[in-house]
Amino acid sequence: MFKIAWHKSYPLPLPSGHRFPMEKYSLIPEQLIYEGIAKTENFFEPHLIHDEILALVHEKNYLHKLNTCSLSASEIRKIGFPLSPELIEREKRLTGGTVEAAFFALEFGIAFNGAGGTHHAYADRGEGFCLLNDQAVAAAYLLDQKKVNRIAIIDLDVHQGNGTASIFQDEPRVFTFSMHGASNFPLHKEVSDWDIPLPDGTTDEVYLSTLQSSLLHIIESFKPEFIFYQSGVDVLKQDKLGRLGLTEAGCKKRDQLVFQAAHSNHIPVCVSLGEGYSERISDIVNAHVNTFRCAQEIWF
Repeated sequence: MFKIAWHKSYPLPLPSGHRFPMEKYSLIPEQLIYEGIAKTENFFEPHLIHDEILALVHEKNYLHKLNTCSLSASEIRKIGFPLSPELIEREKRLTGGTVEAAFFALEFGIAFNGAGGTHHAYADRGEGFCLLNDQAVAAAYLLDQKKVNRIAIIDLDVHQGNGTASIFQDEPRVFTFSMHGASNFPLHKEVSDWDIPLPDGTTDEVYLSTLQSSLLHIIESFKPEFIFYQSGVDVLKQDKLGRLGLTEAGCKKRDQLVFQAAHSNHIPVCVSLGEGYSERISDIVNAHVNTFRCAQEIWF
């Protein structure tokens, strides 16, 4: 079985016209249950994460400003969400969900956070809809608890995982890999252990062949004992912000390649769903559900 972190706070109410597709957070679990991919017992409600664990990654002054909702107007603009105690609670629960899912992955081989993938959050600031870096915190906690010694973060969102790259720039036990749109946000890219910037309109064939060879190299050379996978679906051709050219079938094959590489090498995987901004919410939901379909086919 696989476990999925999900909470009623994930679909945070936002001002009218906000481009963040919050409705997916209620539609995805409904579809998973409808198809029989998951049952209610597969879902768990994550706890609020403690600041001591967040402090493994995030600076204490930044955490204080979050806890007191005292970020400056400039800092709030960079995040992109209106700041509120409800938002801070959501982000702490979301990050806790990835930490808890990581431990379930150690037990079952794979686990999910139905939100997460907040890879633009730095140690000392947030940006791009990200306040706390859930995968970085979970990776740091696994290392702190001595559960594993080498972790690979496979970030396949269309946007570079700049915050993650910055956080682990001097941490040899974490290998950061980001395959993203070269001309997309963020304008200033950080340096991951391995970055593959892709031109606008990159097709399934080029994307998948590049990914397959890259995964092989990472596993053979770095030998990760655990993988965090950021599976954003903004790589789709129809995504409003993505600018790449993947079809839905190509996006599903991307997930299969990651999961097959992990499964065949007995590497546990913790998946954060990341984002997607296609015009039709059905495209976003189905692409995310494909990630679960792939996991079910390979593990169960």
